[in-house]
Amino acid sequence: MVNLKVPCRPIIAYRPIRPSDITVLEQIHGDLFPIRYESDFFHNVVNGRGIVSWGAVDHSRPNAQSDELIGFVTARIVSARDSEIEDVISFDSSKTDKTLVYILTLGVVDSYRNLGIASSLIHEVMKYASNITTCRAVYLHVISYNIAAIHLYQKMSFQCLRRLYNFYYINGQHYDSYLFVYYVNGGRSPFSLIELVTLLASYAKNGFKLMAAKLWKNEERKISKWSKCKERPVCYFLRSRTKGSSRLRVLGVSLSN
Repeated sequence: MVNLKVPCRPIIAYRPIRPSDITVLEQIHGDLFPIRYESDFFHNVVNGRGIVSWGAVDHSRPNAQSDELIGFVTARIVSARDSEIEDVISFDSSKTDKTLVYILTLGVVDSYRNLGIASSLIHEVMKYASNITTCRAVYLHVISYNIAAIHLYQKMSFQCLRRLYNFYYINGQHYDSYLFVYYVNGGRSPFSLIELVTLLASYAKNGFKLMAAKLWKNEERKISKWSKCKERPVCYFLRSRTKGSSRLRVLGVSLSN
């Protein structure tokens, strides 16, 4: 178990994980997680083969220890269409280039916890994802009994999408998992029922306004025509008779009121 003594004033820095970190990386994973990772996983991490990673170090530690890992986060880019959260990401399915960043592992040695290191490591992933124009979200799984991690993700504005029953199988026992997501670059979940009803109501309201405007415009045209008709001169004729003839005589001109 890695149990380091924390200096009074640690100087925490963050950097990419390198091949020289492989031994410490394996040791910390073994100490922190009940799941055993294959050797290929660690080689892929330290060599950047399909996995991106950041390590936390304490420059206040003496000698070579100042560059030794005390925390880490590993992640990879996945296609949005091929991910398990495709149904909860709103994007144009005709565009196949949309991606997500999936956090694989995150850990900090016990003696360096509660110093904000895990939050800073997650921020590195969030910044990385935000700089990928095709990326729409960062997501991860967390085992149901890891209350500290659940609170951390909630504090960092991750949304819990669903509970996955019997997701993990560890030492002969099943455990549930929570699926968390953080949207970036305009990514969002599809419309909820309430949002859909609100959107339809908005469309209906706008449609009603448009229809009312057209009806009012037509009515104005009718009134305008009637006004013009009323303003036309009306002539009054009186038939008068004279010997041997009958003729019309104009009495006058009037404007109808």
